[in-house]
Order: sequence, then structure tokens, then C-alpha cells
Amino acid sequence: MVIVGRVLVATLFVLAGVVKILNPKPFLEHMTHFGVPTWLLPAVIALELGAGLAVLIGWRIRYAAGALAIFCVLTAALFHYQLWINSERTLFFKDLAIAGGLFLLAASATARAPTKAPVS
Repeated sequence: MVIVGRVLVATLFVLAGVVKILNPKPFLEHMTHFGVPTWLLPAVIALELGAGLAVLIGWRIRYAAGALAIFCVLTAALFHYQLWINSERTLFFKDLAIAGGLFLLAASATARAPTKAPVS
């Protein structure tokens, strides 16, 4: 079940990164509209691809899922804060729900991490 969940969550971010590479114009326009510096787009792409692939293969899940969770919270706050508009409210809470799942994934990866024996 954990692997299926990781694949589903990772696919969202990996595909989003690929789409931004193939057609960045609408994303740059959206960022400009909301006052987000467009020079951040390459960092967003790197985060979506890098952390998405890390979650997919199970590498450094705590950090990858945590970074993506924070990204989702920021996305909700920066782009979907107009809660009186039904579609924006839906996107806002969807981003927060994805962040919640990613925080749980990060926490569970931390809980399962092996502990080192104390050095005497």
C-alpha cells in the first residue's frame, strides 16, 4: 500500500514538472499575475521532478515529502487564497490535503528510519 501511495503522489509532481518544461508560458504568466518572481520556475521544476522522483523510488522520503508538503502549503497560500470563489476554495483545500498526506509520509518515513546504537 505504501508503494502504491508513493507512486500516485509522485506521479502528480513528476508530471507537473514535465509539463512546466514542455510549456512554461502559462505558468510564467500565472506567476506574474500573482506577483511571484518568474525566476523561481526552474526551482519549482527541480523540486517537482527531484522530490517527486525521490518519493517514487523511496530515497530520502522524509526530506522529499517534507519539501513537497511545504511547497503545497505555499502554493495554496500564494495562488488559491480567494476562498470566496468555489474553484479556488477547492484548489486551496486540495493543496492542503496533499500537503497533509505528504507530511504523514514524511513522518512515517522518520518513524521507520533505523536508529543507530549509542557509541560507548
